Amino acid sequence: MLISYLEHIRGALLAFLFFYPLFMAYLWMIGAIYYYWRRERKQGGHQQEPKLREYPWVSLVVPCFNEGENVRDTIAALAAQTYPNFDIIAVNDGSSDDTGAILDELAQRCPQLRVLHFSENQGKAMGLRMAALSSPHEFLVCIDGDALLDPHATTWIMSHFVNGARVGAVTGNPRIRTRSTLLGKVQVGEFSAIIGMIKRAQRIYGRIFTVSGVVSGFRKAALHRVGYWSLDKVTEDIDISWKMQLNHWDIRFEPNALCWILMPETLRGLWKQRLRWAQGGYEVLLANLTGLFNWKRRRMWPVVLEFATSVIWSYSMLAVAVLWVLGYFLPLPDYLELPSMIPHWPGVVLGLTCLLQFAISLAIDSRYEKGLGRFYYWMIWYPLAFWLINLLTAIVGLPKALFRERGRRATWVSPDRGVAGGTEGVGT
Repeated sequence: MLISYLEHIRGALLAFLFFYPLFMAYLWMIGAIYYYWRRERKQGGHQQEPKLREYPWVSLVVPCFNEGENVRDTIAALAAQTYPNFDIIAVNDGSSDDTGAILDELAQRCPQLRVLHFSENQGKAMGLRMAALSSPHEFLVCIDGDALLDPHATTWIMSHFVNGARVGAVTGNPRIRTRSTLLGKVQVGEFSAIIGMIKRAQRIYGRIFTVSGVVSGFRKAALHRVGYWSLDKVTEDIDISWKMQLNHWDIRFEPNALCWILMPETLRGLWKQRLRWAQGGYEVLLANLTGLFNWKRRRMWPVVLEFATSVIWSYSMLAVAVLWVLGYFLPLPDYLELPSMIPHWPGVVLGLTCLLQFAISLAIDSRYEKGLGRFYYWMIWYPLAFWLINLLTAIVGLPKALFRERGRRATWVSPDRGVAGGTEGVGT
């Protein structure tokens, strides 16, 4: 009887490992298609800005750490915004290169630019905090120091604030600039098929897991209500997203608010980035765990359930992989024997579903970037590289979050920004 029970558990586990990613892929596809049909289909394109009934002043915020090679282009893109009423606040967060000097030089030539200097590295969250507190305006659009904001992005972001009093934040649509290597090309598809598709689907069922740290707009009243960005979280974007939504502020996704970003193109850089994302997600979940079960916060439950289930799935995959390896060296009882992990028909089904997901998302996003379809060829490598990295970082990130020193300040570390010259076919 016990052996039969254990065999049923094994069967249920294997079914969960197969059907969970299959279910989520189709949920995301259906949600994204519905979002596109209801909210994007009739729009003329990101260059055809909506006409707003008013144009409140906005501060464009750029926290910078060692961005000497990129900050000139970043500020130039901000200065080229078509939105009529804005200023620019750049924060030099104790950079050890010439970032501070370049920003001071640019401020002499750009009357809209104001520069805040930190003598020491205080972290991105502190930079955002200080910029928000020093801004005289109610609205902020925050980007990274190596990002290029599309000229029309601010108008698209502000359209949500102007038309929605409960909108606390609006996340934009990051587009990959670094695409000269295999990892870069795969990320072009990933940001459409995984990140963009998930944000569209999550908007349909109510809450978004996170705004994009590289391009997001904020209402200062909402920031003040939740205490601004936490200084001890390694992912300040996930942290502020949960704090706002648990405080009943709405977060929107605006696919027309394009922002061209640099991403890692080495396995080491990609691993460090995805591990930080995973650890940050766990930190935010653990910090808010006790208050999540309040009925008034029920709209967050689908996002929490999706995240928690993905964690269980990741560790279940780890358990199955360990048993599969042990089976090659030790005799295992029948109820622990597992089929080969070399893909058979379940792997084929998941692979075809993955390709369908990429096809749908690239078709939707092609309205924002010409020639996007040519990256579909490279998507076959996604399960072999990114899927495995994301799985492993989800496993490693939990103990890092559990044992990280509480209250420790999260400061800057210069990321991998891709291979030099890897910006083929990109423009704003």
